[in-house]
Amino acid sequence: MQAPTPATQEGTAAPAPDGGAGGLPQFDLAMWPGQMAWLLIFFVIVLVVMSRVIVPRIGGAIDDREGKIEGDVAEARRLKDEADAQAAQAKADMAQTRAQAMKVAQDARSKAQAELAARLAAEEAKLAEAGAAAEARIAAARTAAMGAVGSIASDAAKAIVDKLTGKAATAAELVSAGRA
Repeated sequence: MQAPTPATQEGTAAPAPDGGAGGLPQFDLAMWPGQMAWLLIFFVIVLVVMSRVIVPRIGGAIDDREGKIEGDVAEARRLKDEADAQAAQAKADMAQTRAQAMKVAQDARSKAQAELAARLAAEEAKLAEAGAAAEARIAAARTAAMGAVGSIASDAAKAIVDKLTGKAATAAELVSAGRA
């Protein structure tokens, strides 16, 4: 492919209306009044279309968005108020539950102390009964021992008298000697 030569481009240039060399018509001062008229016509058309169609749509979208934002803010406030109410209710429920738990714990503590006191009293009664029985056995053993001491002393005295005197002492003599 060859590059175009100036000879091949001669017929493509637009002829100037005043017979000039041509160029951009926007810069030609003779064409400005027509260009200004068309500019004004298109500006008015664009202005009318903007004011009648586009601006109301934009305004409607802005109003819709503003309404949605207000609705969302109102919903957020409602949800916040609801959450605050639920938090307050939860706090009250927690306090009530804590109070009930404290009451149950106190009741359990009181019941346990009462059971402990009852068991302690029962054990003390058993110990007192066992102590009384032991004292009775000790007293019986003492009485038996004291009774046995008399017979042992009597036997010992008889044996001593037998050894010292060489004759056997009678039980009546030993009893009379023990009283004296």
